[in-house]
Amino acid sequence: MNAVAHEIYMRRCIELARKGLGKVAPNPMVGAVLVHNNRIIGEGYHQEYGKAHAEVNCINSVSADNKYLIADSTIYVSLEPCAHYGKTPPCADLIVASNIKKVVIGCADPFEAVNGKGIAILKNAGIDVITGVLETECKKLIKRFTTYHLGKRPYIVLKWAESNDGIIAKVNERTAISNALSNRLVHRWRSEEQAILVGTNTAIIDNPKLNSRLFPGRDPLRIVIDRQNKLDGSNHLLSDDLPTIVLNDHLNKTNNRKQFIAVDASESESAFLEKSILKLYEAGITSILVEGGAKTLQSFIDAGLWDEARVITNATLNLQNGIDAPRLLNSTLIKTLFLDTDRIQYYTRSL
Repeated sequence: MNAVAHEIYMRRCIELARKGLGKVAPNPMVGAVLVHNNRIIGEGYHQEYGKAHAEVNCINSVSADNKYLIADSTIYVSLEPCAHYGKTPPCADLIVASNIKKVVIGCADPFEAVNGKGIAILKNAGIDVITGVLETECKKLIKRFTTYHLGKRPYIVLKWAESNDGIIAKVNERTAISNALSNRLVHRWRSEEQAILVGTNTAIIDNPKLNSRLFPGRDPLRIVIDRQNKLDGSNHLLSDDLPTIVLNDHLNKTNNRKQFIAVDASESESAFLEKSILKLYEAGITSILVEGGAKTLQSFIDAGLWDEARVITNATLNLQNGIDAPRLLNSTLIKTLFLDTDRIQYYTRSL
């Protein structure tokens, strides 16, 4: 099969893998396709954390009439097959046991328990292995996973809405800025990340639920920075049944699905933030959507602790006075989307 055909089937792997967004964390999204004589006979993707990986679902999807073709097929996988026992057995061993003769891989697995070991298992079994097909695109699929394992921190997405004149909110007042379409999109974003974070003032003034009720996806784990434990029992983040992590200065306890984590960094706000991110990394959180407020968002920006930013601007709203929106540093605009009155700009951090 030529390079063009390899890319066609790898693009299908990527398309399948994206179906796992928001469902497989802390694992990476992975897609797999089984091809016999230029015909797809099996497809699969990692659908849910703790359950079968893409390769397993792909091989199991082959119809009874086509099972005999598996050994003469090529399997395409967006990520190097795993080589270790975790929640499931190694996928590299499954491919060997299935007598598949050729494997085409998008990118290597950065996780140290796998990195190169899955490929080695395949090659040692005499399997023809091709790597690096659409490698850049496949690496983008696992950006959260890679940041967590190599960067030793969660992948961080910043989000806020601002008026046309650059105001994020009125002082001490909950302020509606984005429209209904954008609000639904934001709830989709929430469902795609493992956790969502706000600061004390946002939690008190807005009293948000921080769930994904406007989109049919999972609710993120909620995190609130509340250094002095100012939130009381009437706040949604503490009163409902959804799990919440509270980052504070001096209290460690778990109560009614609420976990209070003391962060020993009283010397400065920046130290508190950096040590909080380390605590969240140690808790196994691979991605966070930071939703506010302005002070919290700016602290992430100033510390360089962010990977993406999504800024919603209501082009028809001028508030004239209030709290200034955050100001991005070292950013690159990669995409602009328009939803009725709102302009949504997507940025990445320039390294």
